Amino acid sequence: MRTKIVYDQPGRIRFRAGAYAFEPEHEPRIHKACVAYPFVKRAVVHSENGGILIEYETGSREQFYHEQLIEFVKKLNPAALPEGEPDTDYQLQALDSKFKNRLAFMLARRYLFKWIVPLPIRTAVHVYKGLKYVVKGLDILSQGKLTVEVLDGAAIGASILQRNYNSAGTIMFLLSVSSLLEDYTKARTRTALTASLAVKVDRVWVVRDGVDVQVRMQDVKEGDLVRVRSGSMIPVDGTVVDGDAFVNEATMTGESQAVHKSAGKTVFAGTILDEGSIVVSVRAVNGNTKIQKIIELIDQSEDLKASIQSKAERLADGIVPFSFIGFGLTLLFTRNITKAVSILMVDYSCAIKLSTPISVISALREAADRNMTVKGGKYLEEFALADTIIFDKTGTLTKAEPKLERVIPFEGRSEEEVLRIAACIEEHFPHSMARAIVRGALDRGIDHEEEHADVQYIVAHGIATTLNGERAVIGSKHFVVEDEKIAVGEAEQKRIDELAGAASVIYLAIGGNLAGVLCISDPPRDEAAEAIRMLRERGIKHVAMITGDSQKSAERTAQLLGIDTFFAQVLPEDKHRYVEKMKAEGRRVVMVGDGINDAPALAAANVSVAMSDASDIARETADVTLRSEDLRDLAELRTLSVQLMERIQANYRFIVAFNTSLLVAGFFGLLAPSTSALLHNLSTMAICAKSMTPLKRRIP
Repeated sequence: MRTKIVYDQPGRIRFRAGAYAFEPEHEPRIHKACVAYPFVKRAVVHSENGGILIEYETGSREQFYHEQLIEFVKKLNPAALPEGEPDTDYQLQALDSKFKNRLAFMLARRYLFKWIVPLPIRTAVHVYKGLKYVVKGLDILSQGKLTVEVLDGAAIGASILQRNYNSAGTIMFLLSVSSLLEDYTKARTRTALTASLAVKVDRVWVVRDGVDVQVRMQDVKEGDLVRVRSGSMIPVDGTVVDGDAFVNEATMTGESQAVHKSAGKTVFAGTILDEGSIVVSVRAVNGNTKIQKIIELIDQSEDLKASIQSKAERLADGIVPFSFIGFGLTLLFTRNITKAVSILMVDYSCAIKLSTPISVISALREAADRNMTVKGGKYLEEFALADTIIFDKTGTLTKAEPKLERVIPFEGRSEEEVLRIAACIEEHFPHSMARAIVRGALDRGIDHEEEHADVQYIVAHGIATTLNGERAVIGSKHFVVEDEKIAVGEAEQKRIDELAGAASVIYLAIGGNLAGVLCISDPPRDEAAEAIRMLRERGIKHVAMITGDSQKSAERTAQLLGIDTFFAQVLPEDKHRYVEKMKAEGRRVVMVGDGINDAPALAAANVSVAMSDASDIARETADVTLRSEDLRDLAELRTLSVQLMERIQANYRFIVAFNTSLLVAGFFGLLAPSTSALLHNLSTMAICAKSMTPLKRRIP
């Protein structure tokens, strides 16, 4: 492509090919090709002037990067670039560009209209447009409602009746700009939220006539057979028709352990295949998948309004009658219709009704930019008001990456023998505890060759198999001692308790006798203690932990992290009772969990938060999802939500003070109706624009 370099500085180069040197539909292709270079930080592409701006890394290889980019643009053939969905950065740039163009067009149209179009035609246009507002206001009034739309219609209608057509035009123009601002912010928020959750798979392997063929994701249809291998994301909803695998469904259900999938089982888009290989008959693709339904919920998140937002809207409509009362009283006392209309031109409700939802939506967007998906404004408000936070332990305060700490042998067996047998059995089931045992054997150089028959996995309990003709079981105490009736003497249990300490214990029994136990610890996340300290600094008064672990294990974790209260050996189905108990005590509760077992507790809390290790996809059940592994994001979310409430209150104070001054000036005849309208609408636009800015204060 023929271009010239119009700007060239370290880390930034701009090419210009001329107006429409490439088509608008080629913009996303060029953008994707530019950012495909790992050293490119940002690219902006415009077909209107054929411009390509590229920002790239500087340093020791800067000249090499510079030369590569020039060579890339020289050889660029936009039409030959592969099609594909535009990436998020391009979509956001397109929205920004569209907003600026529309705003510039509105400004240009208004002033060109004013300078070029003859007065009689301008008057007719203002009257025609103004009558639309009047009719809309009358329609709402006929329904027994007195809202901002009625006030807008009355103000515009009064200006037209006074033949003050310029004032009517100014009011309508500023209302249009305010509407454009709100639409732009909502669209940008939707894009940021939904793009962060989408399943990003470009190509998949489809089985056709017994042969695996790679095809584009958009070409996959219902009924196709898609093969998914270890380490891959499952791109579709469907049913397993062949193969055997363990699937990590934490992204969908929050369950930390991989789930066994075989023929006839259902799998969902966005889940990860940990081990194995399966062929999936496609049931749903693209917009019909389960994960897409979650995205649609997020896409409509502005409907999940904060109560302060709903109050603002009710307050805005509730103030409208007072504006009409002010109009009537001014007309009564001054007998001056101009002064009375000046009162009608000013209202508190317009700014309140616009600035509050824009503040909330902007905060939702900012949270998304910081890797926090919040499903509605009301959850930000609840997070700001919360005084108590409850953590699930495993997978939340810990990484769910257990480590083998100790092996305690019985029946004269050696530690090496117990660990070898345990690893031999557990290697078939890649859940976190099994991996800790297998890894522990590997670290100790223990070779665990197969010596057993087929193994049977008992969900949430343990594993049973046959070893040298004897039944062997490994798992929890409940499974081994209570279900399998393996006797553990007092002396044996005392030894286990003394040596295990705060670790979780896995029991191994062979031939009806206890062969040994394996002590496994799940250390807290590195940042967990700091995150809890930061939450306290930001106003959280009570920190609690709920876990199914032993009393000792829970106590040790609580001590390490500085947690006030903990509840140990809690069954999954009982976790919600502790949340309800704290709420009954008058506390506003945040529940942080990671698994399907936490769902009742998450539902019971005022606001629920889910972790999301190694995935960008939001969980369906949580109100908030942290899309990183860092618990300190909770403190950042607290800061963000508190700052949002402070911004809304500050907006209220400004709106009341500024508009009151306009009303007083109008009453005393210091401001003409057109000036009142201009200042009022400009202040509304300014407060809305300010509400769109980031809540800049960051966690130190």
